[in-house]
Amino acid sequence: MTIFMSRMLRAERWLIALAVLLVWLSAIAQGQTSSPPSGAALVEALRQGGYVIYFRHARTDFSQKDVSLAGCESQRNLSDDGRGQARAIGAAIRSLGIPIGRVLASPFCRTRETAELAFGGVEITRDLLGRGLSEEQSRISASLLRPLLGAPPGPGTNTVLVSHGFNLRAADGIVLAEGEAAIYRPGEDGSFTRVGRLTSDQWLPPHSMPDPGSLAQDRRHGLAGQGLFGQSVGPAGC
Repeated sequence: MTIFMSRMLRAERWLIALAVLLVWLSAIAQGQTSSPPSGAALVEALRQGGYVIYFRHARTDFSQKDVSLAGCESQRNLSDDGRGQARAIGAAIRSLGIPIGRVLASPFCRTRETAELAFGGVEITRDLLGRGLSEEQSRISASLLRPLLGAPPGPGTNTVLVSHGFNLRAADGIVLAEGEAAIYRPGEDGSFTRVGRLTSDQWLPPHSMPDPGSLAQDRRHGLAGQGLFGQSVGPAGC
């Protein structure tokens, strides 16, 4: 098995696990089940759309440094491994028939390239810039990101945001590894609920499924906690 095929399989398992998680949460919220569902219909949750998937960009070359936005040569860019990671995630999403609507990315080359390799077309927006960890930078980052997390996707689609670590930490208090995703369900009033987070090569074996009792109450934005997969992994930067 080639390295590329191996990454594709890991990414596909990631998305199957995500579909299992979303369907299970929906069933619990409706009082229909207390145990994980099974079968091909599990993928239907994401296929029906309605979620915002926030990716931190794929893996990068940390020997490079960010100097300016003027050009890719003055930024930290994706590594070859990161490019393969982005392609594998995109291939898995397409193979599962999960509808993607808008794809937005910050102006940095690593976020734009992640989005392009995984999803094709991308809209660039400065609202997704990671501005740093000072109090003022965090306030600005959070104020710009929160409306995007709470914006309902177009009918029958999921919105993808490809960005950095700083601004999601400011908006939702969590730290993502490179290539990791956090999944949000927008509310009717512009609020948002984080329903889970998954790394690009992570899947949920049956024995690791969270206790249903711990998921009985939705966590609205602003509540403390690390989410369903509460480990802190990777550097917290851009």
